[in-house]
Amino acid sequence: MKILRYILFPFVPIYYIVTWLRNVFFDKGLLKSKSYDFPVICVGNLSVGGTGKTPMIEYLIRLLKDEKRIATLSRGYKRSSKGFYLADANANASELGDEPFQFYRKFHTEIQVAVDADRQNGIANLMQQKEAPELVLLDDAFQHRKVKAGFNILLSTYQDLYTDDWVLPTGNLREPRAGAKRANIIVVTKCPLDLSASEKARIIKKINPKPYQDVFFSFIQYGNEVVSEENKMAMDSLEEFTLVTGIANASPLVHHLKSKNLQFEHLNFSDHYDYTVGDIELFKEKSLIITTEKDYVRLLQYPDLKGKVYYLPIVIELDNPAVFNKKVIDFVAT
Repeated sequence: MKILRYILFPFVPIYYIVTWLRNVFFDKGLLKSKSYDFPVICVGNLSVGGTGKTPMIEYLIRLLKDEKRIATLSRGYKRSSKGFYLADANANASELGDEPFQFYRKFHTEIQVAVDADRQNGIANLMQQKEAPELVLLDDAFQHRKVKAGFNILLSTYQDLYTDDWVLPTGNLREPRAGAKRANIIVVTKCPLDLSASEKARIIKKINPKPYQDVFFSFIQYGNEVVSEENKMAMDSLEEFTLVTGIANASPLVHHLKSKNLQFEHLNFSDHYDYTVGDIELFKEKSLIITTEKDYVRLLQYPDLKGKVYYLPIVIELDNPAVFNKKVIDFVAT
């Protein structure tokens, strides 16, 4: 794969020019963006792959759910349904998408969860609901410029900063680095817990934020228990198990489990992987499977795995949560 990316390097200038021109057309008003008279917050990234958007959306839900009626709006990547879909009691990961279904399982009594590849159409449908949301959280919509969010939160991982990357197809950037100027807040995610002040300063200097931008650093906090629908088990009670991951980058999770001196084999699949019949047959042979919450909601549909699959919950913590929270709450309030 890496060799192919190097071979495709001559196409980088073409991709760069096309995406750069698209942004120029939106910036100049030649392509139209729709603004709204209620708060719309976008959480996204410049790069493909996992930067921690789902935990950030969950952080915002917890922060704001007592302030406003909230709806999340995602594309619903790899879902079987089409068009606008509003989650209800019959929703599942297949129809809704794994990450939106994760939101629904946790917060369905407090928020609305919708999917639509056309974000304008999705917002229009949400506003037609009997109890229309007062705040919309856009999941992974930084490049969806037909909707002009009032507040943009851009995520970039500590190990793979957008400032060090190239555009596709050789790099991982969906658009040139200059697109970061649209962000109100930039969050460097998945940082080591012992990140020093000097390292933060070095990264901020590299990012070179605009005067209106703030840079924050976030850290993954793993739970002390693995969880299923029926049971919980303390991490330190686990003996040998199988780790199953279908996410963009499983390295932080693997590193965490190894730091606990846990014994496991790792079955690593691609992001948003659709598990096959053969995969499920293999999993049935395992005595205990630990996975991510995103993978867990996809595996819920297989009754034969009931009782042997658990997930390890995570939350994010910010280096300066009071300032971050105030900026978000102030935007919502105004």
